Amino acid sequence: MAKKRANGEGNIRKRSDGRWEGRYTAGYHPETGKRIIKNVLGKTQAECKAKLKKAIEESQSLDVGRADEYTVAAWLRTWFELYAKPHIRPSTMNYYHRNIEQHIIPAIGDIPLNKLTTRDLQKLYNDLQSNGRLRKVQKKEKPGLSNSTVRGIHMMLHNALDRAVKEKLILSNPTENCIIPKIEKQEMKILHPDHISAYLNAAERRNALPMFYLELVSGLRKGELVALQWGDLDEANCTISVSKQASWDTEHQLILSRPKTGNSIREVSIPQDAVELLKQEYAKHPDNPWMFPSGRTGEMYHPDSVVTLHKRILKDAGWSISGSTT
Repeated sequence: MAKKRANGEGNIRKRSDGRWEGRYTAGYHPETGKRIIKNVLGKTQAECKAKLKKAIEESQSLDVGRADEYTVAAWLRTWFELYAKPHIRPSTMNYYHRNIEQHIIPAIGDIPLNKLTTRDLQKLYNDLQSNGRLRKVQKKEKPGLSNSTVRGIHMMLHNALDRAVKEKLILSNPTENCIIPKIEKQEMKILHPDHISAYLNAAERRNALPMFYLELVSGLRKGELVALQWGDLDEANCTISVSKQASWDTEHQLILSRPKTGNSIREVSIPQDAVELLKQEYAKHPDNPWMFPSGRTGEMYHPDSVVTLHKRILKDAGWSISGSTT
C-alpha cells in the first residue's frame, strides 16, 4: 500500500523548459479524500525551494479544500445570509444587500476569493468614488458616490473578509492596506429663529403645519416622525413616545423597525401648542392610526416624501434648498 504523503511534504524537479518546479500536497479533498496537489515555479533551484517553503507554510494556514470554492460573489452572498443578515436591522440589511448586488459583485464578483488583492479593492473604491452612482438623475448631478458611502462599503467588505480569514479561506484581509476616502465635513444650515415664522406659515399653506411644527419642537428624525401613531401621543403629560421608525427591507419595501440604539427609544416632551395642533390633525382623520398619513394612500408617509415637502416649504419661504437645513 502506497504511503500517503503528509501535508507539507514536497519535491523539486527541473522541467524540460529549464525552469524548476516544486510540487506539494496542499491538503485533501473533503469529499473524495484525494490529495490536492499544487506547484510553484522558479528560474533557479534556490528560488523554487524558497517558493515551495512559503507555499507549504501558507497551505497549513488555509482550508485548501474549501479555499478554491468561492468567488468574491459567492462568499459575499454566503457571508450576508449566514453572518450579517440575522444580526442587523432591516435598513442595514437593505444597505448591505444593495451594495453587494449593485456595486461590488458587478465589478469584482467573478474574482476567486483567494485571488482578491488590495489593488482590486482600491480600484473598486476609486471607480465608485468617480462614477458609482446608478440613478441617471443623480449621476448627472454628481457621478460618483459620496465618501461616506464608499467608506461604508469598505467597512462591510472588511468585516466579510475578516470572516473569510477566520474560516481559513484566505491568508490575510486585502482591505487592510486600502486607502479610503476621508470623512466629508458638511456645513449644516440652521434655520434662524427669525425665519421660523415664515417657514411655519409656508408649511401651513401646504397643510403640513402639525408635522413640521412637531419636528421643530421635538427634534425627531424623519423616519421616527412618519412612524408616529396616535397611541404615541400622551395629551395629559404633553409627551410623544418614540419606539419605532420607518426603514426598508431588502426588497426596498417600507417597514417599521425599532430604533438603532436603546437610547433612541424615549419619551419626548412637547409644548401644549404642539398638542393642540395634533388634536386638530386627529380631527381630520380620526379613523386612521397614523399621525401623519400619506394624503395619496392613507398609509404611512414615506420619509423621502417628507424631505421633498420640506424642501418645497423652504423654497416657498424664500430660502435656498442646497445643503442640509435643520
